[in-house]
Amino acid sequence: MRWPLGVVDIVYARRGDVPARSQAAAADGYAHIDPVLGTDAGALALPIGCPTAFPKPRATWCATPAPSAGDGMWDRAVRWWRAAPEALLEPWAGAVVNSIETVRAFREAVPGVRLLVDTGHVADWGGDPLELLEYADHVQVRQGRAGHTQVHVDDPAGVVDFAAVFRRLDQLGYSGRLSVEYFDLPEMGWALADPEQWGRDLARVLRTL
Repeated sequence: MRWPLGVVDIVYARRGDVPARSQAAAADGYAHIDPVLGTDAGALALPIGCPTAFPKPRATWCATPAPSAGDGMWDRAVRWWRAAPEALLEPWAGAVVNSIETVRAFREAVPGVRLLVDTGHVADWGGDPLELLEYADHVQVRQGRAGHTQVHVDDPAGVVDFAAVFRRLDQLGYSGRLSVEYFDLPEMGWALADPEQWGRDLARVLRTL
């Protein structure tokens, strides 16, 4: 592949702690793993790709999902990222930043803020990840469709064109990394029986492009 392909550690959540997750990810051939910010890199079987801070961004290079939509949350998000301009913003369908229009508005409110673009989240809100990749410092890859953040890579209803994503990244001269993400979070409406296998299946396809 033209870019290092890693994995978000939540794919391996059932394995236990992050060192155990990193060992499983290394066995599956990933190049890096993305854990929570502050994880001891020396305890891992893989280098750290893009760490995550939650629920609010930290003043360093890491990624944080945009806050859920609600009263006052837009202003809160603007305050948070103005205080941590190095942090990446991850838009998603249920968040205050959940469209190309709100991304542009947020970047006007917080000039220079960069994104973590998750292709599944963009597909979920009915968008096209190609429109956002120019703002991306990290890209998470998974198949999705309108109303569904994650579907299997072989699902005929999936709308993410990964070859087109790669072409756009080439055009942009993207020099970052890619990370596979699938997760089992039934409490958030994202139940998935086997995120590890879905991740392996997607990685197999991506490595042929």
